[in-house]
Amino acid sequence: MSHAVQVTSREAVPAEPAARASAAEGASGAQGAVFTLSPADAAEISRVAQRLAAVSDRVDDERWVAAARTAWEDLPRAFRCRIRAFRRDSGPAGALVVRGLPVGEGELPDTPTVRGSVQRATSRSAALLVMTACGLGDPAAFRAEKSGALVQDVVPVPGQEDFQGNAGSVDLLMHNENAFHAHRPDHVMLLCLRPDHERVAGLRTASVREALPLLSERTREALARPEFSTQPPPSFGSTGGPAPDHPVLDGDLSDPDVRVDFAATEGLTPAARTALTELSGALDEVARTVLLTSGDLAIVDNHVTLHGRTAFRPRYDGADRWLQRSFVLADLRRSRGFRPADGYVLAP
Repeated sequence: MSHAVQVTSREAVPAEPAARASAAEGASGAQGAVFTLSPADAAEISRVAQRLAAVSDRVDDERWVAAARTAWEDLPRAFRCRIRAFRRDSGPAGALVVRGLPVGEGELPDTPTVRGSVQRATSRSAALLVMTACGLGDPAAFRAEKSGALVQDVVPVPGQEDFQGNAGSVDLLMHNENAFHAHRPDHVMLLCLRPDHERVAGLRTASVREALPLLSERTREALARPEFSTQPPPSFGSTGGPAPDHPVLDGDLSDPDVRVDFAATEGLTPAARTALTELSGALDEVARTVLLTSGDLAIVDNHVTLHGRTAFRPRYDGADRWLQRSFVLADLRRSRGFRPADGYVLAP
């Protein structure tokens, strides 16, 4: 596996984002890697998820998470292999959409409308998310955000339309999840239970692997200097403060990690601010948009890929867009000092 990028100047003509997955995965240049489950595998996943949902009535029970880790091994081999392959190599686009998961859309209750809504009771969708998190690493959450629930609702909330966060419905700016935090998630999972009415709310992703060739050498150098500050997202409230000054590009600069939230990251020097503007433009050029529908699971590699959302118009009629979100840490031990009692919830 190698994602070293041949870097050219900003003035070079960029190549169009190529399809990165095999034809069998239903890849498209607009959406990146897509893996569609067979009906037989979807049915088997449903049976495993229903058995797991019956083990306990609490998602955040550590015994239920342990049962989910065991249940992961009972899932169809093709699904497990595709998830583990993504964990090892997320590809140029750094995102994967799994289609055809059994979320029981015909049995769903009304879409929640309360700010801070989470999934505390076990359910088929929660089982799908936590089992998959166990395949990628371990599920994790942050005490300051949505009270530390391992499965969180992403729904529009009345009065929060302009909110730059999961309760809003305006364009959500591109960001790495919890970019301010020393132990931000390695992967972000978004499971669609119900799309928006007009089917216009698009998940946007943009990979630094594909944007890097569009950046000038001067910009890359500026982004690699610790001249940026990132505030916690509004969903964290007033808890904590900004991270120490940090670079936006880090690690092997032929295949760097990216750490930025365009609603919360500030360049601390004129060169840093100019570099952020150029990075934003390059990411926009390579961005992909996918319209998630019921049973679609999007997995984003939070090290290399940013995500956001296009605007939509909620009706607050019980049938609005409803995603459920979970975070994954690939190496839980690294965050041990942040997790009381060696649990799955990080405290500031």
